[in-house]
Amino acid sequence: MTAAEEDRTGDPTPRAASGRPVLQVRDLRTRFRTQGGGLVHAVNGIDFDLHEGELLGVVGESGSGKSVTMLSLLKLLPMPPAEIASGQALLDGEDLLALDPARLRHVRGAKVGFIFQDPMASLNPVLNVGYQLTEPLRLHLGLGRRAARQRAAALLEGVGIPAAESRLGDFPHQFSGGMRQRVMIAMALACDPKVLIADEPTTALDATIQAQILDLLQRLQRERGMAIVWITHDLGVVAGLADRVMVMYGGQAVERADVRSLYARPQHPYTRSLLRALPKLEGGSSGERLASIPGQPPTLVQAPDACSFAPRCAHAFARCRAENPALAPVSDGHEVACWYDADAGVPRAA
Repeated sequence: MTAAEEDRTGDPTPRAASGRPVLQVRDLRTRFRTQGGGLVHAVNGIDFDLHEGELLGVVGESGSGKSVTMLSLLKLLPMPPAEIASGQALLDGEDLLALDPARLRHVRGAKVGFIFQDPMASLNPVLNVGYQLTEPLRLHLGLGRRAARQRAAALLEGVGIPAAESRLGDFPHQFSGGMRQRVMIAMALACDPKVLIADEPTTALDATIQAQILDLLQRLQRERGMAIVWITHDLGVVAGLADRVMVMYGGQAVERADVRSLYARPQHPYTRSLLRALPKLEGGSSGERLASIPGQPPTLVQAPDACSFAPRCAHAFARCRAENPALAPVSDGHEVACWYDADAGVPRAA
């Protein structure tokens, strides 16, 4: 366990989500139709609640369905080839998946902010950042040109960009990688959304800038009381950041728990494998090789009718290859989708 994990799991009073659910997702299923007419079952029955003021970490390997799940909620996927086969996503009682395009455009940015992985690909290179920041302010908040520009400068200043007023006329290529990410955060927060989705916002940044962005988002969350979904493959970051964690594999949630329980008592073999793969800054012997997970993630060309992790799992047995387990509670607030009892070291009772 890394130092960050030890600090977080040793905290006797982790922050809890005391507010009501602001976002409730039920049985979300997203598929992609291939050129040959086949289907890729990218998201397979995701359920989760996001509470006011809570930060939910969503973790898993590349291809596990993390980003597609969150992009599906706002219909930000190209349709076709993507199609949402089923599901419900209630934001303050309003089903996002049932909204018409005009209403959904109002929700995007105004109620739900989205920080994308690559700011250079997400920012328009031919428009200055001032225009890109003021557009949602004028559209969603009805601000005039001058008021929108003043607010845009305040937003840039709030995310730590110096000389904010003078930088409104600059284009994305005139900002460093870390500063472009700050611009993306300012855009996502422009209309004070209730929910912020951050899709691996620090992946391409060096460690120093990453730490600054993490501190910035934590400060902004405290000040604004937002609910945040943090998508990442970095369990070390999640340890010191999240309140609860949802582990995804093969387009499904395989474990869900508060962050302290997950790190202290991981139940799914996949979660345990991810934690073993983390580099140890203290206590590891010199030259020790990192643990790896054998095999490859599933192709998802078929809807899962058995445990997707079974081909890579050292504890798999006949039932794992015949039945797909659903999330089931193992303790208060801790759920796992697995036929193997990690604590007892034996298969669960049927």
